[in-house]
Amino acid sequence: MDITALVLAYAHAEPPEDVCAVMRLSVLDWAACGIAGHQDGAFDSWAATLTGQGAATRFDGRGSALAEAALVNGTLSHALDYDDTHFAHIGHPSVVVIPAALAVAEARGLPLEQMVDAALVGAEASVAVGLWLGRDHYQVGFHQTATAGAFGATVAAGRLLGLSAKHMRAALGLCSTIASGLKSQFGTMGKPLNAGLAARTGVEAALWAQAGLTSAEDGLAGPLAFGATHHGAGADVPFAWRMGSVSHKFHACCHGLHAVLEAVRDVDLSGAAQITVHTHPRWMTVCNQPSPDTGLGAKFSYRHVLAMAAHGHDTGDITAFSDANAQDAALVAWRDRVGVEADDTLTEMQARVVVDGVVYTHDLDAPLPFDMRQDRIHVKARALVGARADEIAQAIEDDDLPRFAQLLTS
Repeated sequence: MDITALVLAYAHAEPPEDVCAVMRLSVLDWAACGIAGHQDGAFDSWAATLTGQGAATRFDGRGSALAEAALVNGTLSHALDYDDTHFAHIGHPSVVVIPAALAVAEARGLPLEQMVDAALVGAEASVAVGLWLGRDHYQVGFHQTATAGAFGATVAAGRLLGLSAKHMRAALGLCSTIASGLKSQFGTMGKPLNAGLAARTGVEAALWAQAGLTSAEDGLAGPLAFGATHHGAGADVPFAWRMGSVSHKFHACCHGLHAVLEAVRDVDLSGAAQITVHTHPRWMTVCNQPSPDTGLGAKFSYRHVLAMAAHGHDTGDITAFSDANAQDAALVAWRDRVGVEADDTLTEMQARVVVDGVVYTHDLDAPLPFDMRQDRIHVKARALVGARADEIAQAIEDDDLPRFAQLLTS
């Protein structure tokens, strides 16, 4: 099956219940991250410039047209970089597909169950496109959350709009000429904006195709299409349900740092003289900022998060990643004890940390039982948004989209 046929298959597939259950946890996780991202306030001035009129819900309480709401919600939900990641292609699926699905589902008055299904098939499509593009696409500098994610957002929006296969193909073609996003934005406000732009692209591409705008027959894999012009490997990707293995964040920093933090979670680092982090080579261009001086930059620094851990800072606390923390003299001096080395014998999910000669390891790919995952996400959501987390969880369980949307605004 070629990639476009595969994406179209996801667009019209009925997802299994166990994967839907995980997606519902991602919806709760996304909502908590988005509310907290708005409350952080860093994007207030930017969001205030987006004044289009409409009834679609935004985290900042303004009503907007569908595409603009998807843009704002995608950006704010990724603002803290605390949302889920799928390591199959190294992308953040939920922050792109859920905003697109929410905007269209609200406009059409659909139940939350249909929004969840659409977000799920969109996420599956984004992971599949990411696998098809391959690691070279990511390593050369493209941000899979934005590039592959835009195609997932298009699928999610198009499914809820009821697009035919012909119009969905046109929407994917339109998406292919818009989708973009670069890793050079990591550690800046441009990274969460990448997610918002991808969500907006998906909504616009689907709406425009519905309105009759035509496109290249195969914008993904055709001549001079997206794959050929964006370092796509064109890998063979079978149909499978992959979102059941999505990774949720329990540290408020780049997911590439989590295996390291989990490896030394129960280790007293305060007196360590020398620490060496061994990580997969691909993380060296993502998570190895040696001397960050902002809270955002600290979220992409092995050296700094280990300094935080050594000094008792909770890396699950979003407020710990502040500019003041990144510039703290004690932390800045301590991080010189940390060295980082690439090790191609490790997978992207694994880390090995050597602390004064003692070796500690962790593998994020180890299965997390559903009940444990559910409990940790609920704890995280309560820490981010308080008692509102339980109300959001109830609205999701009740398939009450209007109540869910109402709870997103502060």
